Amino acid sequence: MTETRYYATGRRKRSIARVWLWPGSGNITVNGKSMLEYFGREILKMDVEQPLQVVNGINSYDVHATVKGGGLSGQAGAMRLGIARALKEMDPALKPLLKEKGLLTRDPREKEREKYGLAKRRKRFQYSKR
Repeated sequence: MTETRYYATGRRKRSIARVWLWPGSGNITVNGKSMLEYFGREILKMDVEQPLQVVNGINSYDVHATVKGGGLSGQAGAMRLGIARALKEMDPALKPLLKEKGLLTRDPREKEREKYGLAKRRKRFQYSKR
């Protein structure tokens, strides 16, 4: 018997998360490790689990994710978006609930590129008259 897996991609800052979701017992693995072992901080764990808590499915779905790029906070945000999109793919009736909580909105903020002739992105070199 094959179980149906639902796939979605989430992005935040420079991080990309590929997420697979299927009915199960609530196991969440990230890059082959348990979620708490990978992220370490409780606040990141809460961020990742937020879509599952909204739909009351914290112990109803297994999640497997591969994340790359960025830092831990960006990776947790990318996973959150990926899980929300996979839940929407699995059950389209959940879309209004997830959208109301803002879980289907991709955070568009990115780092600004460095410009030539400047010290940083916007900072200029100190002006010296002589």
